[in-house]
Amino acid sequence: MPGIDKLPIEETLEDSPQTRSLLGVFEEDATAISNYMNQLYQAMRRIYDAQNELSAATHLTSKLLKEYEKQRFPLGGDDEVMSSTLQQFSKVIDELSSCHAVLSTQLADAMMFPITQFKERDLKEILTLKEVFQIASNDHDAAINRYSRLSKKRENDKVKYEVTEDVYTSRKKQHQTMMHYFCALNTLQYKKKIALLEPLLGYMQAQISFFKMGSENLNDQLEEFLTNIGTSVQNVRREMDSDVETMQQTIEDLEVASDPLYVPDPDPTKFPVHRNLTRKAGYLNARNKTGLVSSTWDRQFYFTQGGNLMSQARGDVAGGLAMDIDNCSVMAVDCEDRRYCFQITSFDGKKSSILQAESKKDHEEWICTINNISKQIYLSENPEEIAARVNQSALEAVTPSPSFQQRHESLRPAGQSRPPTARTSSSGSLGSESTNLAALSLDSLVAPDTPIQFDIISPVCEDQSGQAKASGQGGRRTNPFGESGGGTKSETEESILHQLFIVRFLGSMEVKSDDNPDVVYETMRQILAARAIHNIFRMTESHLLVTCDCLKLIDPQTQVTRLTFPLPSVVLYATHQENKRLFGFVLRTSGGRSESNLSSVCYIFESNNEGEKICDSVGLAKQIALHAELDLEEQSRLIAASSRPNQASSEGQFVVLSSSQSEESDLGEEGKKRESEA
Repeated sequence: MPGIDKLPIEETLEDSPQTRSLLGVFEEDATAISNYMNQLYQAMRRIYDAQNELSAATHLTSKLLKEYEKQRFPLGGDDEVMSSTLQQFSKVIDELSSCHAVLSTQLADAMMFPITQFKERDLKEILTLKEVFQIASNDHDAAINRYSRLSKKRENDKVKYEVTEDVYTSRKKQHQTMMHYFCALNTLQYKKKIALLEPLLGYMQAQISFFKMGSENLNDQLEEFLTNIGTSVQNVRREMDSDVETMQQTIEDLEVASDPLYVPDPDPTKFPVHRNLTRKAGYLNARNKTGLVSSTWDRQFYFTQGGNLMSQARGDVAGGLAMDIDNCSVMAVDCEDRRYCFQITSFDGKKSSILQAESKKDHEEWICTINNISKQIYLSENPEEIAARVNQSALEAVTPSPSFQQRHESLRPAGQSRPPTARTSSSGSLGSESTNLAALSLDSLVAPDTPIQFDIISPVCEDQSGQAKASGQGGRRTNPFGESGGGTKSETEESILHQLFIVRFLGSMEVKSDDNPDVVYETMRQILAARAIHNIFRMTESHLLVTCDCLKLIDPQTQVTRLTFPLPSVVLYATHQENKRLFGFVLRTSGGRSESNLSSVCYIFESNNEGEKICDSVGLAKQIALHAELDLEEQSRLIAASSRPNQASSEGQFVVLSSSQSEESDLGEEGKKRESEA
């Protein structure tokens, strides 16, 4: 190494300006050394801290690999190959962790200790001596100034002695401090080189020792193990790349195919409604009432499970039962000015729920699916096939149908067919069976092109208004809230029968015949088919009041009477043969003033599983009315018999019973007998 510059210690007593200038150079060098060594110390400290962190992290990694077999992963937690592989890695990494711990100890002893000693001891010593020398130099300058100010005229021995002693003491202190300071600065040049080289030497020796330990641990068996693991990783990577490519292609295909589905209400021509579903799932808005008039809508995921409608909130593990939809009824409703709402009512009518679909397609599919489930089609082996068959039969309802004779002949065994019998008239009772059923055809019951009325419009309002005018009641004011005046007693109050049922109007249409229950069945078939074809799911709910005088449809909210059907005009009534919630009746009305213009209209309703009860109630009302009518006819005959000698009037006319009236009387007696037998 080249020679080291030194401060002249022998010139410290003289303290010349040249010496002071050289001292300033050494002080600047000491300051530069201090700054550089602080930076080097921070760098080596980071190495040491990183090595300690690496040792701790390696040990923690080995510990976690050992605990892998104790973990319970939801997917792939029982992979024994992976567990054994990680156990092998854990052993190797644990050995490496021990090597890192040894390296950390060597770095602390061979690298950090020397540089820390230089920083904390040697550099601080230079700073301390510099401060002491500065104080001694200032004291010496002050003593020299006081000595220079001694008066030569008024000499004072005592003062002179004190000043002289002060100069002696301060000069001695400055000289000694300066010599030690110069010695420390000269020594710093050697210590600087030692402090730079010794930590680096310790660092390199520690690393070499660490690498030697690593080479001893990495034997041939471990190299073979690592090679096999590398091959497995490459295979997994190739499989992943292939799977990612497949998924990317699937994503692209789904993006193209799903683009029209991003619209909340897709085009129904491109995405037709599936009416044969017996299972469906999707998000719906459920209406929850929070007060008398207020309500909230919650978005939940709904799905069907057998005969149950389940709901599941986002984040829930499983769904809960929302409603039992076996034998339920579903219909489209208007609710709070929202679109695509429908109401589900349980079979007993005690529970109902209003839901909102996102689109018209979902709205119709949910209604069709719940209808199919309500018919318990899902219990069959091929539910969708049976649902398709049912819907196909509904679609075929608009085409001409074969006659009853052809249907019955096809069902009878060969050789047992009977010749057609003549058609006879039938009363309004449903207890008797027609013997000439095979001779009737559907065209003789309902005309093929007969329009269907899906809204509640009274066909007898004109007749009732005409009768009211004829009886002098045309000027009577009708209360729009269904309340009668205080001076008149209503007919329903005088009736001894009052029975109320909840019904929903499906439709009505004019029929050709009113003396056979098949008229009601065929009307039900055509109305339900028309509703399915034209996507009409909305139904008007009303209260059906059965009395001895009439049938009334009452608005359940305003209690206003929507329609009134006179009981004598109800000539036929029946329930569906399979679905007992459906029932209907035929109303015979006059289309004009002459009796030849009679027309029959069949009204079809859906009830809450009370179709048979409603028909029984109507039969009971007609029975009560028939008894009352027979009593009045008997009184009229007695009066007529007593006045026969004086039958001629002033105008030469006679009062006689028409043949039609007698026929009705006979038919009434026959109906009474049949109803009493039933």
